[in-house]
Amino acid sequence: MIRSETARNILNFLLFQAGWLICVLYPGLLAAGVVVLLLIAHFVLVSQHRWVEAQFIGFGTVVGGVLDGVWFQTGVLADKSGEVMLTPVWLVAIWAMFMTTLCHSLQWVSRKRWLPWVLAPMAGPFAYWSASQLGAVELPMMNLSLVALALGWMVVFPLLLLVRNALYTELAS
Repeated sequence: MIRSETARNILNFLLFQAGWLICVLYPGLLAAGVVVLLLIAHFVLVSQHRWVEAQFIGFGTVVGGVLDGVWFQTGVLADKSGEVMLTPVWLVAIWAMFMTTLCHSLQWVSRKRWLPWVLAPMAGPFAYWSASQLGAVELPMMNLSLVALALGWMVVFPLLLLVRNALYTELAS
């Protein structure tokens, strides 16, 4: 494990960015497999509270996967085939990688109570829009999709931080 908090945060950020990019450029089961390897690297090199962090990552991955599934079912998101019944595994993998950042490289966001409410409605939809520009997903009704994503992220992101702070106190410091 890396001892320097700064080095751990930088590596966490780089692992997340690598996982996101791999999943978006090569959406599929193989990309999700690469993310599993990145998560292992995260737990070996970055995580200080592996078991607790794994629980939190699992919780948030389920929440995010369900949210994305709702967005696919309601037409906010679509894939190229238009046949997605469940959230694609590569998108669930992105949620797992994203959850690692809430304990490390994005932990600073919760230091100001208002900041998650401002950042989430911009950053969340921007990630999906970026993925759509790279061909991983489609935003069938661009403006409506972005508004729905912004509202969803405005609720889910602060909720995940609240859960982290309330139930996983070791991760909130």
